[in-house]
Formats: sequence, structure tokens, C-alpha cells
Amino acid sequence: MSAHLLFINSLFRPRSSGRLLYRVRHLAIPSASTPNLKSSFRETLVSGPSLDDFISGEPIEHVVLGNTKGPRLPNFLKTKIPSGASFNKIKKDLRGLGLHTVCEEARCPNIGDCWGGKEGATAEEGKRAATATIMLMGDTCTRGCRFCSVKTSRTPPPLDPHEPENTAEAISRWGLGYIVLTSVDRDDLVDGGAHHFAETIMKIKQKAPHILVEALTGDFAGNLENVSLVAKSGLDVYAHNIETVEELTPFVRDRRATFRQSLKVLEHAKKEGVRVTKTSIMLGVGETEEQVMDALRELRKINVDVVTFGQYMRPTKRHMKVDRYVEPSEFDRWKQIADDMGFSYVASGPLVRSSYKAGEYFIENMLKGKATENRVTNLVTQEASTSHTQTT
Repeated sequence: MSAHLLFINSLFRPRSSGRLLYRVRHLAIPSASTPNLKSSFRETLVSGPSLDDFISGEPIEHVVLGNTKGPRLPNFLKTKIPSGASFNKIKKDLRGLGLHTVCEEARCPNIGDCWGGKEGATAEEGKRAATATIMLMGDTCTRGCRFCSVKTSRTPPPLDPHEPENTAEAISRWGLGYIVLTSVDRDDLVDGGAHHFAETIMKIKQKAPHILVEALTGDFAGNLENVSLVAKSGLDVYAHNIETVEELTPFVRDRRATFRQSLKVLEHAKKEGVRVTKTSIMLGVGETEEQVMDALRELRKINVDVVTFGQYMRPTKRHMKVDRYVEPSEFDRWKQIADDMGFSYVASGPLVRSSYKAGEYFIENMLKGKATENRVTNLVTQEASTSHTQTT
């Protein structure tokens, strides 16, 4: 017999009663020597550690949450939750007209600054200082760049034929001084959406000719005729982002986008008479200093006017990892280098994005300055022509 349990015929034992067989099952019963589990558990609790043992002294082990291998987000990249009257008004207008912004779709950290306008200003001043980047042609892109959080699909929904009119109406209603238009890539369309883009710009200029318009376009699959269509639509700034250095382009951008193709887009826009061309570079994706210098030299060769530098921020865990967080002092150094190379304006900082309002303040003044310069040149030409006619 067991010391703990006494088993009595624990197996089924067949018994005979004439021809009929039956089985009787005998259950096990605990022996007197079995310990009382309840009292044993109570004794363990009494003799175990108390609450003071948990809250006093140094902890033996630390529990670490999150990814310990990747670089930690520094304090200078942390931003406030967006708010304010101007921010709420722009958001309400967008929802009412069913428009999309890259500010929201790409989870831009500057949305509070750009939509919030000027701090401490009146409602009208804040509205004029606010900047919104409207994303045309829906919220679904046909490309899948490894840094971008915009939705992707090979067959996105068809274009909204009312979008150009609605966009122009919204912008004229806001009373903004400077507006940025961008779009998803639409490789499913014959013209890549160039006509839709150009129509939107023309309608804005018809409704509010005083508003300066920046168009941040895709590469239109390298079709320069489509680039010309947008460039001649009446815009003030033609922007197209190279995003990163040439060596990293195949690993950062969609394979259909190339560094040289982007240079051709910017160069062709300039040839078509665009006053200001602009591009943007992300840092912190694995680039070297010499690679960035090479990219800047290529941009100067084609007379790009404005360049911006910003920190790459990983939108989700499904996207490309951050290689490193670049210190603000390094951004300052790149600004100085680009200034010395002859760019008309450089915006450089951890939170700077292609459409960040800090650049637009200067570009707005630069455009107005160029307009004044052109008017003076025209007046001088006219006076010279009149004098020549009178002399003759």
C-alpha cells in the first residue's frame, strides 16, 4: 500500500453471476497521513515575504519595456499635442469638405505648429500664418516607400472630379497666405494625375489670386510632359523631394522612384519658367557625410533654390528603422554648408519637414521680392523703350 493513499481494488475487477458479468469500481481514499493543503498554504503565506519586502530596498531585477536595441527618442523630438482655434477650424473645414492632408496621413510632428498659426496673434493673423498641406487624389498611393505611412494599393479609388473646386473653395475660405498642395502617386492613371493637379492650382488662382501656391509633386514616372503641365499651371513654387542620397534611394523609396529621375523633374520644372524649385532630404537613414555632399552638389547643378533637412521618424513598426537620431548641432552645420553652396534658402532641423512653415515665411518674401524685382525690370525696360522712341 502507498504511504499517502490507500487504493482498494483501483482496477475494474470483473465478477461473474451466472452468465452475467459486471464490474465494480472502487475509489481511492486519502490516508490519515495526507497533509492539510489549506493549512500548508496558509503557513507558506505567513512565513513568506511581507509588503515591506517589496517596497523597501533596491530591486533585485529591472523590467525593461520597449525596444532596447534601437536608439531612444531624444527630448528635442518630442512635441506637444496639437490644439488651438486655428487648428480646430482647419480640421473642421477639412472634414466638412472631405479633403485629406499629408499632415494627418503622414503623421507629421509639426501639425500643431503649422495649423496653429502664430502664437499670441489675433484670429485673422493666426489664420494668415497657418499652413496646411492638402493631399490631392485621395489618401491611397500606388507606391510603397519604406518611410511613408500613407495607405497603398495597386488600384486606388477613382479621382473625385469635384476635388479641384472643393479644394479651391476651402482655401479661399480659410484666407491663408501660403498653401501647399501635394498628392499620392497615381501610377494607375495615364497622366499620373497631372491634369487634376494643374486644374486645382488654376481654380485656386481664380478664386484667390493673392494666395501663393506650392505644388509638391511626385515624379510622374519620369514623364516630363506631365511635369510641364503642372509647372505651367500658375504655381509659385515647384517642389519634388529626392528624400535621401542616391546610394540609399533603392532601399528607402519605392523601386519605381530613382534619384536621377527626381533630378530631371526638378531641372525640367526650372526650364519651364518656375521661379522657385524646392526639395527635401531626410537624415538618419544611414547616409554618410560625403553622400549628402554629393546630393547637394547635384542639386546645385540644376539650380534648385530651396533645400530642407529633417530627421526621419519611423511612423510604425512596419516601416524602415531609424539608423540614428541626428543632433541639432549637425542640422545647423548642414544649413551652413548648404548656405555656403549658394542655395537661396535652407531650413534644417530635427522637426523640419518639406512643407514646414518656417521655410514658407522666407519663400513668401522671396517670391514677393522676385515679383517686385520683375516689376522694376519691366518699368526700366518700358522707360528705356519710350525714351528710345522719343529720341527717334
